[in-house]
Amino acid sequence: MKLHHNLIGLSLLLAFGSSHAAETIRVAIGTQDTTINCATGGLLIRELGLLEKFLPREGKYKDVKYDIQWKNFTSGAPLTNEMVAGKLDIGAMADFPGSFNGAAHAKAGKKSIFINVLSGSTTGSGNGIVVPKVSNVQSLAELKGKTISVPFASTAHGMLLRAVKAQGWDPERDVNITTQAPEVAGSALQGNKVEAHADFVPFAELFPHRGYARKIFDGSQAKAPTLHGSLVDAAYASRYPEVVVAYQRAALEADRLIAAEPEKYSELIARVTGIEAEVNYLFHGPLGLQTRDFSWKPEYRQAVKTSIETLRLLKRTDSDIDADSFVNDSYIRAAYKQAGLDYDGQLKNYAKLPLKAKDAVTGKPIADFRRLTQIWIQGEPLVRHYASAGAAFAELRKLEKSGKKVRTVYAHDQDSGLKLLAGDAWFVVNGKEISAFLLKADADAYASRTKGKVVDYDTLKSGQSA
Repeated sequence: MKLHHNLIGLSLLLAFGSSHAAETIRVAIGTQDTTINCATGGLLIRELGLLEKFLPREGKYKDVKYDIQWKNFTSGAPLTNEMVAGKLDIGAMADFPGSFNGAAHAKAGKKSIFINVLSGSTTGSGNGIVVPKVSNVQSLAELKGKTISVPFASTAHGMLLRAVKAQGWDPERDVNITTQAPEVAGSALQGNKVEAHADFVPFAELFPHRGYARKIFDGSQAKAPTLHGSLVDAAYASRYPEVVVAYQRAALEADRLIAAEPEKYSELIARVTGIEAEVNYLFHGPLGLQTRDFSWKPEYRQAVKTSIETLRLLKRTDSDIDADSFVNDSYIRAAYKQAGLDYDGQLKNYAKLPLKAKDAVTGKPIADFRRLTQIWIQGEPLVRHYASAGAAFAELRKLEKSGKKVRTVYAHDQDSGLKLLAGDAWFVVNGKEISAFLLKADADAYASRTKGKVVDYDTLKSGQSA
């Protein structure tokens, strides 16, 4: 009898112990490493082990064990499939795939929410249209009747449709829009097998940087705000709100790090993705092509609404999700508060990441960035900054003559302030004053007004532009 009672006591103890065993909470995050403006919501958090620093370990999380899982995707659609299937809890993607994510969850009787912006442009920079390097096309207006490929249902697709409409064209009759993934488009551009290609971050800059394409249109010309951000399964967020806030804290820390040392972390992104650091810096460096901005500005909320409407027009979804409840800023607000940051202040801040630098020639602080030109030299950890293109190109000639290898040169569009890869820019020379432009038509117009001379990068670099 005594043995029987002991066995009963042991079984009760085991049962009690098992019911109070430490809970294991899965944190499964889908990333898009090659979509480099998602870096602060995925790649950098993973590579630097930042999530572990912020996961809650007090209160109901005191004895919790975390099962952190990472999975990388090249686009948003397969990531969404795994979120809907319950294999992922959090994912990073653009406004169009993000809206499709919300629609796919709704169709499955579930709900996802857009919890923060990671990086974007309130004017639309990041999306762009390129042509093969050998093409004579200089503007979108010259593509009437031509074939333009684009990843269907992507944020670049939405930009292209808006740009075509702004030309007064019928997208069904005046252009032939075909679907093409970025990895296929690269080969097509190299082989001159496509007349033009529209794409999202970073491909409209990556293809030109690699030397087989030329950018002729920037998304900001379509005035269509664009963003990449993070989504979470709503049920998961409701069950583990502190975990979701911890993810946001990790993203904010990743942002702080890359803001402080953009070259260093551009190199890290390059090592992981194979996308050159020069392109990463173009986006993530000071005065970059896009702005890392976690706040839900009205323009970003509108971008989500537009993407939902466009996807419906494209018959990619018949779901009628409510954009106002789909976007949820409560978690990022909580993360800002925990980090001692001002979310409402950030909502009002439209400035790009500032540049605090001295001119590499004069040593004087740079205050006027209209003609800022930057040179990244092979073997040097930091980008060199010059207040004027004239000084930069004079220095560039000296550097190359001395045997230095130039990784890339950056310039800024005189009209828009858009950061450019100088190798494909157009320049107007007025004596010692040199102004950069993305589009030849803009350079021609400026030259006509100022009686300047339009030259390309190679001519300017050679010193034969006078």
